Amino acid sequence: MTDHPAGLAWIRAAPEDEPGPGPWIEIAFAEGDLVHLRETSDPENVVTTTRTKWEAFAKGVRAGEFDHFAEPADG
Repeated sequence: MTDHPAGLAWIRAAPEDEPGPGPWIEIAFAEGDLVHLRETSDPENVVTTTRTKWEAFAKGVRAGEFDHFAEPADG
């Protein structure tokens, strides 16, 4: 049983030139203050947060706060 609204418009976070089905993260902005996230390989497992927390996370990504989690491009 899922606890997120039906009919959400999911936005896939994947590089434009990347072939294949992923798995990718998808994001859906719902009414009010809710943001839903899921992985394409497990679409029934949805994580919900607030828009305020999502925006803080996105700012941290842009500021490089999570770069240490990424693998170097050269291997």
